Amino acid sequence: MANSLVSIQIIPKTKAGEDVIPYVDEAIRIIAESGVKYEVHPLETTMEGELEHLFKVIAKMNERMIEIGSSNVISQVKILYQPSGIEMDSLTEKYRP
Repeated sequence: MANSLVSIQIIPKTKAGEDVIPYVDEAIRIIAESGVKYEVHPLETTMEGELEHLFKVIAKMNERMIEIGSSNVISQVKILYQPSGIEMDSLTEKYRP
């Protein structure tokens, strides 16, 4: 069982104020390729996994934003660390139809 839930909102600064959605799509692609369980929400994406691995995914996301043209990146991160184990479903299942 995972020991962490990490939600991230990534805000890349674009060169000429162009649309950030292609950058966000790239960040989500990195999450998907990492193999962690995740859910995309309108304002952030939540990942489930081992804290150290999730930090590496976040680092890769930020590095990739620069590689594709962002001059800097703001990452807003929320972390739930629970060594005994935690799953997204255990916190949200009662709200699902």
